[in-house]
Amino acid sequence: MALHTKRLVRPQLIPVRQNSWRIALKTVTAAAVGVVLAFTQAGTGHAEPTQAELEAQIDTQWNQLEPTIEQHNKLKAELAANQAKVQELTDKLRPLELQVDLALTRVSGISARYYKGGNASVFNAILTTGSPTTLADQLSLLDHIARAELTQIKDAIELKQQYDKEKAPLDVLLEEQTKQEAELAAKEKSIRAEVQRLNDLRIKAFGTTESAGSTQPVPCPYEYIPSAGGRAAKVACQQIGKSYVFGSSGPKTFDCSGLTMYAWAHANAGVTLRHYTQWQYQDTKRVTKSQLQPGDLIFYYSDRHHVGMYVGGGWIVHAPHSGDVVRMKRFDSAPISGYGRPVSSA
Repeated sequence: MALHTKRLVRPQLIPVRQNSWRIALKTVTAAAVGVVLAFTQAGTGHAEPTQAELEAQIDTQWNQLEPTIEQHNKLKAELAANQAKVQELTDKLRPLELQVDLALTRVSGISARYYKGGNASVFNAILTTGSPTTLADQLSLLDHIARAELTQIKDAIELKQQYDKEKAPLDVLLEEQTKQEAELAAKEKSIRAEVQRLNDLRIKAFGTTESAGSTQPVPCPYEYIPSAGGRAAKVACQQIGKSYVFGSSGPKTFDCSGLTMYAWAHANAGVTLRHYTQWQYQDTKRVTKSQLQPGDLIFYYSDRHHVGMYVGGGWIVHAPHSGDVVRMKRFDSAPISGYGRPVSSA
Protein backbone atom coordinates (compact mmCIF):
# COMPACT_ATOMS: atom_id res chain seq x y z
CA MET A 1 0.00 0.00 0.00
CA ALA A 2 1.16 3.50 -0.68
CA LEU A 3 0.17 5.97 2.02
CA HIS A 4 -0.11 9.54 0.77
CA THR A 5 3.08 11.62 0.96
CA LYS A 6 3.88 14.99 -0.60
CA ARG A 7 6.72 15.02 -3.12
CA LEU A 8 9.31 17.72 -3.69
CA VAL A 9 10.42 16.69 -7.20
CA ARG A 10 8.79 18.21 -10.28
CA PRO A 11 6.85 15.66 -12.36
CA GLN A 12 7.94 14.71 -15.89
CA LEU A 13 6.23 13.02 -18.83
CA ILE A 14 5.72 9.33 -18.15
CA PRO A 15 5.39 6.61 -20.81
CA VAL A 16 3.25 3.64 -19.80
CA ARG A 17 3.97 0.05 -20.72
CA GLN A 18 0.86 -2.12 -21.22
CA ASN A 19 0.55 -5.06 -18.81
CA SER A 20 -2.21 -7.17 -17.33
CA TRP A 21 -2.95 -9.98 -14.90
CA ARG A 22 -6.35 -11.08 -16.01
CA ILE A 23 -9.02 -8.73 -14.67
CA ALA A 24 -7.02 -7.29 -11.75
CA LEU A 25 -4.05 -6.12 -13.77
CA LYS A 26 -6.30 -4.89 -16.60
CA THR A 27 -7.80 -2.52 -14.05
CA VAL A 28 -4.35 -1.31 -13.05
CA THR A 29 -3.42 -0.73 -16.67
CA ALA A 30 -6.59 1.23 -17.27
CA ALA A 31 -5.72 3.42 -14.32
CA ALA A 32 -2.32 4.05 -15.87
CA VAL A 33 -4.02 5.76 -18.79
CA GLY A 34 -5.27 8.37 -16.35
CA VAL A 35 -1.71 9.19 -15.35
CA VAL A 36 -0.69 9.57 -18.98
CA LEU A 37 -3.65 11.83 -19.69
CA ALA A 38 -2.76 13.96 -16.69
CA PHE A 39 0.66 14.58 -18.16
CA THR A 40 -0.43 15.09 -21.77
CA GLN A 41 -3.17 17.49 -20.77
CA ALA A 42 -0.55 19.62 -19.09
CA GLY A 43 1.02 20.19 -22.49
CA THR A 44 -2.25 21.11 -24.25
CA GLY A 45 -3.42 24.06 -22.22
CA HIS A 46 -4.82 22.18 -19.23
CA ALA A 47 -3.58 22.78 -15.71
CA GLU A 48 -0.50 20.74 -14.85
CA PRO A 49 -1.29 18.09 -12.21
CA THR A 50 0.05 18.91 -8.80
CA GLN A 51 2.58 16.64 -7.14
CA ALA A 52 -0.09 15.52 -4.68
CA GLU A 53 -2.50 14.65 -7.53
CA LEU A 54 0.17 12.69 -9.37
CA GLU A 55 1.16 10.83 -6.22
CA ALA A 56 -2.50 9.97 -5.58
CA GLN A 57 -2.88 8.60 -9.13
CA ILE A 58 0.16 6.35 -8.80
CA ASP A 59 -0.93 5.27 -5.32
CA THR A 60 -4.33 4.33 -6.72
CA GLN A 61 -2.67 2.03 -9.23
CA TRP A 62 -0.53 0.44 -6.54
CA ASN A 63 -3.56 -0.10 -4.32
CA GLN A 64 -5.22 -1.90 -7.24
CA LEU A 65 -2.16 -4.13 -7.66
CA GLU A 66 -1.60 -4.95 -3.98
CA PRO A 67 -4.66 -7.24 -3.66
CA THR A 68 -3.16 -9.32 -6.48
CA ILE A 69 0.11 -9.47 -4.55
CA GLU A 70 -1.73 -10.66 -1.44
CA GLN A 71 -3.56 -13.28 -3.52
CA HIS A 72 -0.12 -14.37 -4.73
CA ASN A 73 0.95 -14.76 -1.10
CA LYS A 74 -2.14 -16.86 -0.40
CA LEU A 75 -1.48 -19.10 -3.41
CA LYS A 76 2.16 -19.47 -2.41
CA ALA A 77 1.16 -20.52 1.12
CA GLU A 78 -1.42 -22.98 -0.21
CA LEU A 79 1.17 -24.48 -2.53
CA ALA A 80 3.61 -24.91 0.36
CA ALA A 81 0.90 -26.63 2.42
CA ASN A 82 0.05 -28.84 -0.54
CA GLN A 83 3.70 -29.79 -0.98
CA ALA A 84 3.87 -30.73 2.69
CA LYS A 85 0.80 -32.97 2.29
CA VAL A 86 2.35 -34.61 -0.77
CA GLN A 87 5.52 -35.35 1.17
CA GLU A 88 3.53 -36.69 4.13
CA LEU A 89 1.51 -39.03 1.92
CA THR A 90 4.62 -40.11 0.01
CA ASP A 91 6.37 -41.01 3.26
CA LYS A 92 3.28 -42.84 4.51
CA LEU A 93 3.00 -44.89 1.31
CA ARG A 94 6.69 -45.80 1.09
CA PRO A 95 6.50 -48.90 3.38
CA LEU A 96 3.44 -50.17 1.49
CA GLU A 97 5.19 -49.51 -1.81
CA LEU A 98 8.14 -51.62 -0.65
CA GLN A 99 5.75 -54.44 0.35
CA VAL A 100 4.14 -54.33 -3.09
CA ASP A 101 7.52 -54.41 -4.80
CA LEU A 102 8.58 -57.42 -2.71
CA ALA A 103 5.33 -59.29 -3.37
CA LEU A 104 5.53 -58.66 -7.10
CA THR A 105 9.15 -59.81 -7.11
CA ARG A 106 8.09 -63.10 -5.55
CA VAL A 107 5.28 -63.49 -8.04
CA SER A 108 7.59 -62.76 -10.96
CA GLY A 109 9.26 -66.13 -10.46
CA ILE A 110 5.90 -67.83 -10.70
CA SER A 111 4.94 -65.83 -13.77
CA ALA A 112 8.18 -66.74 -15.51
CA ARG A 113 7.39 -70.44 -15.13
CA TYR A 114 3.88 -70.06 -16.48
CA TYR A 115 5.01 -67.97 -19.41
CA LYS A 116 7.24 -70.90 -20.35
CA GLY A 117 4.30 -73.26 -19.90
CA GLY A 118 2.10 -71.35 -22.34
CA ASN A 119 -0.24 -69.77 -19.75
CA ALA A 120 0.85 -66.15 -20.22
CA SER A 121 -2.60 -64.82 -21.22
CA VAL A 122 -4.34 -66.42 -18.26
CA PHE A 123 -1.71 -65.24 -15.81
CA ASN A 124 -1.84 -61.68 -17.18
CA ALA A 125 -5.59 -61.70 -16.68
CA ILE A 126 -5.39 -62.57 -13.00
CA LEU A 127 -2.65 -60.04 -12.31
CA THR A 128 -4.43 -57.15 -14.01
CA THR A 129 -8.01 -57.85 -12.91
CA GLY A 130 -7.53 -59.79 -9.67
CA SER A 131 -9.38 -62.84 -11.00
CA PRO A 132 -9.38 -65.15 -14.06
CA THR A 133 -11.54 -63.89 -16.93
CA THR A 134 -13.71 -67.01 -17.28
CA LEU A 135 -14.52 -70.18 -15.38
CA ALA A 136 -12.54 -72.17 -17.92
CA ASP A 137 -9.53 -69.90 -17.32
CA GLN A 138 -9.91 -70.38 -13.59
CA LEU A 139 -10.01 -74.18 -13.83
CA SER A 140 -7.08 -74.17 -16.19
CA LEU A 141 -5.07 -71.95 -13.89
CA LEU A 142 -5.87 -74.02 -10.81
CA ASP A 143 -4.46 -77.03 -12.60
CA HIS A 144 -1.13 -75.29 -12.97
CA ILE A 145 -0.69 -73.25 -9.81
CA ALA A 146 -0.04 -74.72 -6.40
CA ARG A 147 -2.01 -73.47 -3.41
CA ALA A 148 1.01 -71.67 -1.89
CA GLU A 149 1.69 -69.91 -5.16
CA LEU A 150 -1.93 -68.82 -5.42
CA THR A 151 -1.67 -67.33 -1.94
CA GLN A 152 1.38 -65.32 -2.94
CA ILE A 153 -0.37 -64.04 -6.05
CA LYS A 154 -3.51 -63.16 -4.06
CA ASP A 155 -1.46 -61.27 -1.47
CA ALA A 156 0.40 -59.37 -4.16
CA ILE A 157 -2.84 -58.38 -5.87
CA GLU A 158 -4.43 -57.21 -2.62
CA LEU A 159 -1.35 -55.19 -1.70
CA LYS A 160 -1.29 -53.59 -5.13
CA GLN A 161 -4.99 -52.71 -4.90
CA GLN A 162 -4.50 -51.24 -1.41
CA TYR A 163 -1.54 -49.21 -2.64
CA ASP A 164 -3.46 -47.86 -5.63
CA LYS A 165 -6.38 -46.89 -3.38
CA GLU A 166 -4.19 -45.06 -0.86
CA LYS A 167 -2.17 -43.43 -3.62
CA ALA A 168 -5.25 -41.93 -5.31
CA PRO A 169 -5.38 -38.85 -2.99
CA LEU A 170 -1.67 -38.31 -3.64
CA ASP A 171 -2.26 -38.32 -7.38
CA VAL A 172 -4.99 -35.69 -6.93
CA LEU A 173 -2.68 -33.53 -4.82
CA LEU A 174 0.13 -33.83 -7.34
CA GLU A 175 -2.18 -32.73 -10.14
CA GLU A 176 -3.39 -29.79 -8.05
CA GLN A 177 0.19 -28.89 -7.19
CA THR A 178 1.15 -28.80 -10.86
CA LYS A 179 -1.70 -26.39 -11.58
CA GLN A 180 -0.80 -24.21 -8.58
CA GLU A 181 2.83 -24.02 -9.65
CA ALA A 182 1.84 -22.93 -13.16
CA GLU A 183 -0.60 -20.31 -11.84
CA LEU A 184 1.95 -19.01 -9.34
CA ALA A 185 4.62 -18.66 -12.04
CA ALA A 186 2.23 -16.77 -14.33
CA LYS A 187 1.08 -14.48 -11.51
CA GLU A 188 4.64 -13.74 -10.42
CA LYS A 189 5.62 -12.83 -13.98
CA SER A 190 2.68 -10.44 -14.34
CA ILE A 191 3.23 -8.85 -10.93
CA ARG A 192 6.93 -8.28 -11.58
CA ALA A 193 6.14 -6.53 -14.85
CA GLU A 194 3.50 -4.32 -13.22
CA VAL A 195 5.76 -3.53 -10.26
CA GLN A 196 8.50 -2.45 -12.66
CA ARG A 197 6.08 -0.21 -14.54
CA LEU A 198 4.93 1.50 -11.34
CA ASN A 199 8.53 1.93 -10.23
CA ASP A 200 9.28 3.58 -13.58
CA LEU A 201 6.34 5.92 -13.06
CA ARG A 202 7.65 6.98 -9.66
CA ILE A 203 11.21 7.49 -10.90
CA LYS A 204 10.12 9.59 -13.87
CA ALA A 205 7.74 11.62 -11.73
CA PHE A 206 9.82 12.09 -8.60
CA GLY A 207 13.34 10.85 -9.35
CA THR A 208 13.05 8.06 -6.77
CA THR A 209 10.80 5.14 -5.85
CA GLU A 210 10.95 5.90 -2.13
CA SER A 211 8.41 7.98 -0.28
CA ALA A 212 9.49 11.43 0.82
CA GLY A 213 10.40 12.10 4.42
CA SER A 214 12.25 10.26 7.15
CA THR A 215 11.77 6.53 7.54
CA GLN A 216 11.78 7.01 11.33
CA PRO A 217 10.57 10.51 12.25
CA VAL A 218 10.07 9.59 15.93
CA PRO A 219 11.49 6.94 18.28
CA CYS A 220 10.37 3.41 17.39
CA PRO A 221 8.58 1.92 19.18
CA TYR A 222 7.05 5.24 20.13
CA GLU A 223 6.04 3.64 23.40
CA TYR A 224 7.30 0.31 24.72
CA ILE A 225 5.28 -2.01 26.91
CA PRO A 226 6.79 -5.17 28.44
CA SER A 227 4.51 -7.61 26.63
CA ALA A 228 4.38 -9.88 23.61
CA GLY A 229 2.99 -6.98 21.56
CA GLY A 230 5.78 -4.73 22.76
CA ARG A 231 8.38 -7.27 21.67
CA ALA A 232 6.72 -7.67 18.26
CA ALA A 233 6.66 -3.89 17.79
CA LYS A 234 10.35 -3.72 18.68
CA VAL A 235 11.16 -6.39 16.08
CA ALA A 236 9.16 -4.49 13.45
CA CYS A 237 11.04 -1.29 14.26
CA GLN A 238 14.34 -3.10 13.76
CA GLN A 239 13.38 -3.75 10.13
CA ILE A 240 13.06 -0.05 9.23
CA GLY A 241 15.07 0.75 6.12
CA LYS A 242 14.86 -2.74 4.62
CA SER A 243 13.52 -2.99 1.08
CA TYR A 244 10.00 -3.93 0.04
CA VAL A 245 9.86 -7.06 -2.13
CA PHE A 246 6.49 -8.63 -2.89
CA GLY A 247 6.08 -12.13 -1.51
CA SER A 248 8.95 -11.68 0.96
CA SER A 249 8.81 -12.28 4.71
CA GLY A 250 12.36 -11.44 5.77
CA PRO A 251 14.89 -11.31 7.06
CA LYS A 252 16.33 -8.87 4.50
CA THR A 253 13.23 -7.83 2.52
CA PHE A 254 9.50 -7.69 3.24
CA ASP A 255 6.05 -7.04 1.90
CA CYS A 256 3.32 -5.75 4.21
CA SER A 257 1.94 -9.04 5.57
CA GLY A 258 5.41 -10.59 5.50
CA LEU A 259 6.65 -7.88 7.88
CA THR A 260 3.89 -8.39 10.44
CA MET A 261 4.27 -12.17 10.22
CA TYR A 262 8.03 -11.89 10.76
CA ALA A 263 7.75 -9.48 13.69
CA TRP A 264 5.36 -11.70 15.60
CA ALA A 265 7.29 -14.87 14.74
CA HIS A 266 10.35 -13.35 16.41
CA ALA A 267 8.53 -11.99 19.46
CA ASN A 268 8.76 -15.34 21.31
CA ALA A 269 5.06 -15.18 22.05
CA GLY A 270 3.77 -18.41 20.53
CA VAL A 271 1.93 -16.43 17.85
CA THR A 272 1.83 -17.73 14.29
CA LEU A 273 0.53 -15.44 11.55
CA ARG A 274 0.08 -16.53 7.97
CA HIS A 275 1.44 -14.62 4.98
CA TYR A 276 -1.82 -13.15 3.70
CA THR A 277 -3.65 -10.08 5.01
CA GLN A 278 -7.09 -11.72 5.01
CA TRP A 279 -5.79 -14.68 7.01
CA GLN A 280 -4.09 -12.33 9.47
CA TYR A 281 -7.39 -10.51 9.92
CA GLN A 282 -9.17 -13.83 10.53
CA ASP A 283 -6.51 -15.01 12.99
CA THR A 284 -6.48 -11.90 15.20
CA LYS A 285 -8.80 -10.72 17.95
CA ARG A 286 -10.92 -7.67 17.10
CA VAL A 287 -10.08 -4.53 19.09
CA THR A 288 -11.18 -0.91 18.79
CA LYS A 289 -9.16 2.18 18.01
CA SER A 290 -9.19 3.21 21.66
CA GLN A 291 -7.84 -0.21 22.68
CA LEU A 292 -4.81 -0.14 20.37
CA GLN A 293 -1.54 -1.31 21.88
CA PRO A 294 1.94 -1.75 20.36
CA GLY A 295 2.00 -4.96 18.34
CA ASP A 296 -1.62 -4.71 17.19
CA LEU A 297 -2.29 -4.91 13.46
CA ILE A 298 -4.13 -2.25 11.49
CA PHE A 299 -5.80 -3.29 8.23
CA TYR A 300 -6.43 -0.85 5.40
CA TYR A 301 -9.01 -0.47 2.61
CA SER A 302 -12.31 -2.31 2.30
CA ASP A 303 -10.68 -5.51 1.02
CA ARG A 304 -7.96 -5.35 3.70
CA HIS A 305 -5.15 -5.68 1.18
CA HIS A 306 -2.64 -3.79 3.33
CA VAL A 307 -1.55 -4.17 6.95
CA GLY A 308 0.79 -2.33 9.30
CA MET A 309 1.88 -2.80 12.91
CA TYR A 310 0.93 -0.26 15.55
CA VAL A 311 3.95 0.93 17.58
CA GLY A 312 2.24 3.53 19.80
CA GLY A 313 1.61 7.26 19.69
CA GLY A 314 -0.51 7.05 16.54
CA TRP A 315 2.31 5.49 14.47
CA ILE A 316 2.65 2.26 12.51
CA VAL A 317 5.57 0.46 10.93
CA HIS A 318 4.76 -0.95 7.50
CA ALA A 319 6.24 -2.07 4.19
CA PRO A 320 4.62 0.42 1.78
CA HIS A 321 5.24 -0.57 -1.84
CA SER A 322 7.81 -1.82 -4.31
CA GLY A 323 10.84 0.45 -4.55
CA ASP A 324 10.32 1.77 -1.03
CA VAL A 325 11.58 0.57 2.35
CA VAL A 326 10.05 -0.37 5.68
CA ARG A 327 9.18 2.88 7.45
CA MET A 328 7.02 4.56 10.06
CA LYS A 329 3.80 6.33 9.13
CA ARG A 330 0.84 7.89 10.88
CA PHE A 331 -1.66 5.11 11.45
CA ASP A 332 -4.61 7.01 9.93
CA SER A 333 -2.93 7.96 6.63
CA ALA A 334 -5.21 5.59 4.67
CA PRO A 335 -8.76 4.22 5.08
CA ILE A 336 -8.82 1.76 7.98
CA SER A 337 -10.97 -1.37 7.75
CA GLY A 338 -10.18 -2.97 11.09
CA TYR A 339 -7.86 -3.60 14.01
CA GLY A 340 -6.54 -6.96 15.16
CA ARG A 341 -4.58 -8.26 18.13
CA PRO A 342 -2.53 -11.43 17.55
CA VAL A 343 -3.05 -14.04 20.24
CA SER A 344 -1.07 -17.12 21.17
CA SER A 345 -2.16 -20.34 19.53
CA ALA A 346 -0.93 -22.35 22.53
